[in-house]
Amino acid sequence: MIKKTIYEIKSLYRDDFRVTGYEFGSGEKSACIVGGCRGNEVQQIYTCSQLIHWLKLLEKNGKINPGHKILVIPSMNPYSMNIQKRFWPIDNSDINRMFPGYNLGETTQRIAAGIFDEIQDYTYGMQFTSFYMPGNFTPHVRMMRTGMEDVELAKQFGFPYVVIREVRPYDTTTLNYNWQIWESKAFSVYTNSTDRIDKDSAADAVRYVLNFMGKQGILRYKSHDGYISQVVSDQEMASVRAEASGIFDGKVQVGQTVAQGQLLAEIIDPYEGEVIEQIFSPASGTIFFAHNDPLTYSHTSLYKIVRNLEV
Repeated sequence: MIKKTIYEIKSLYRDDFRVTGYEFGSGEKSACIVGGCRGNEVQQIYTCSQLIHWLKLLEKNGKINPGHKILVIPSMNPYSMNIQKRFWPIDNSDINRMFPGYNLGETTQRIAAGIFDEIQDYTYGMQFTSFYMPGNFTPHVRMMRTGMEDVELAKQFGFPYVVIREVRPYDTTTLNYNWQIWESKAFSVYTNSTDRIDKDSAADAVRYVLNFMGKQGILRYKSHDGYISQVVSDQEMASVRAEASGIFDGKVQVGQTVAQGQLLAEIIDPYEGEVIEQIFSPASGTIFFAHNDPLTYSHTSLYKIVRNLEV
């Protein structure tokens, strides 16, 4: 293993800003795995740390095939992580909305450019990432429909779901999109949580990523193959939103099977304690995403449900 600085900015008043990478094997740039780019992505950094632990053991035992290089970057934004702020501390900008970057631009544009220069040539790119809304996910791998996505390849991870979603205008400045445009096979990997560590889903993600690299001939690694992935479109899921604002009292969890008409949550008036709205399932299926904040606002997405195939 080689520990290296991917990008660095000198600082006058505190420790320098450094993006650190861990390199395994040698040869062609085969796989790059990136963790948190936001300051609250604790789960994503933890998952990378567990992946690094396993890659150390595999490299020590000669299980990385000759001619293949693997790079793991646990965090793209250690400054925000240090003060537990989701976005860049100075101007509240999001590094994952700055790719492919601009080396003469604003600070986050420069960081994105410096990182992307190092990782754009890898055959496979995997990012442990989080959703823009607070909540828990069923672990899955996600791809954008750029015309360069490879659904059959995504199934080789072994996650329960492969989610394909349409590209929105703001997606063109994300790491996943630019990886694909620069001809890397890019995947976003979601585990159960973001700002709390979920060891079980992190362990699953590490195993599936190692399995994937084994199937591509990068590693000599074989574990349980996981699931036969169900491919779903983000637009095909039933989306459940709140009409009222208030205290959120969720009744179901991620991964739970629900029936059409089942009570999913109640919204409680924060001053008077009365139930002001009941949320019912619009379809039978499996809870894919669940809101987990104690408060919710009107028109906030609370649940996403993968509809039953027979419905």
